[in-house]
Amino acid sequence: MSEEASAPAPLRVLVVDDSAVAREVLTTALRRDPLIEVITAPTGAIALERIRQHRPQVILLDLELPGMSGLVLLETVMAHTPTPVVVCSGSARPGAAAAVRALELGAIDILPKPEGGIREFLNPESSPLVTMVRAAASARVRSVALPSAPAWPPPAPHPAARPGRVWRGLVFVIGASTGGTEAVRTILRGLPGDAPPVVVVQHMPAAFTGAFAHRLNSLSAMDVREARDGDVLQQGVALIAPGGRQLQLGDHATNTTVRIRAGDPVSGHCPSVDVLFRSAATALGARAVGVILTGMGADGADGLLRMRLHGARTFAQDERSCVVFGMPREAIARGGVESVLTLDDIPRELARLIRPASTRQPV
Repeated sequence: MSEEASAPAPLRVLVVDDSAVAREVLTTALRRDPLIEVITAPTGAIALERIRQHRPQVILLDLELPGMSGLVLLETVMAHTPTPVVVCSGSARPGAAAAVRALELGAIDILPKPEGGIREFLNPESSPLVTMVRAAASARVRSVALPSAPAWPPPAPHPAARPGRVWRGLVFVIGASTGGTEAVRTILRGLPGDAPPVVVVQHMPAAFTGAFAHRLNSLSAMDVREARDGDVLQQGVALIAPGGRQLQLGDHATNTTVRIRAGDPVSGHCPSVDVLFRSAATALGARAVGVILTGMGADGADGLLRMRLHGARTFAQDERSCVVFGMPREAIARGGVESVLTLDDIPRELARLIRPASTRQPV
């Protein structure tokens, strides 16, 4: 076999951005990998034509486009030619909300535009661009069914948080990464408004976790918000770990609290699923229920095993419903998973844990 015949095929990436400077910088940064081939488009309409012509394996998408918006383009792509999409977005509040909406529509991940300017992507030591695009290429994508109403009737309005309220029952701790926004949303929408406390680590840049929590709050019967240092776990409240910080649980005589701290990445991430799961094992023991969802890498695998050894129930999302099966696969391989469930079955199983059979409502 000739060297030419055995050479790996190039990864074709479409960069969609209305800024000529941004297109040039992103193209230059991506081409540092000799196996990445770059195509560009300045508008949504031209991007659709490029997609028909070249069938890119990954799309790097700016949401602020003239004419057809990035969100409309994303909807069109996911409806007709589902393709892994990485959103390259500004982190200002409108940009953060739009980026979270893009994840709902099927985007794989968010790459924040550097505050110091797009040229920061040219620094190979600090830019995650090539790694993220390569990771997206291996993701499983599908058309996304958008939510209508929560599966459980939500209280109107959400119950106000009651500081200091004692909770000594089950606590659900959830870890997710690539593709996890849809998975977390599915689980929270499948839980009732009076569910046990939920704590979520979703790998996401710091500027976007607040918007993610806000969006989940509008879709869930639970009260969902970004976690704050010192929060007390409460029934009916789901807390999302803030990006760029580590979240741990601490058990006290009267309650379980959240600690938010600056820290180095653990298992490659900040926040880290392993940090949350390990603290849950120590603080909660058999009162914890751990769920590991879609994501690349191994974050959470060791922590989930520790939870199981401390008596916790532990579940993993199955390969078929994962966007990327890496994190669940590692957790299963290390022995930390009690049961492997489809994404739709996870909230049903959690509901079975909290409602006796005689009073259980359909999920």
